[in-house]
Amino acid sequence: MLLDASVNKQTYIEDCEVCCNPIQIITQFIDSELTVFQANSIEQ
Repeated sequence: MLLDASVNKQTYIEDCEVCCNPIQIITQFIDSELTVFQANSIEQ
């Protein structure tokens, strides 16, 4: 998974590469340093 440090806060949904279920990804960067990373399963 590639993360874009040029965007300070991001929330998006990506399919798991293993099981194909959707995952909500939340990231936050401060001065190009990753400070928050969450990966939450979205139940179907």
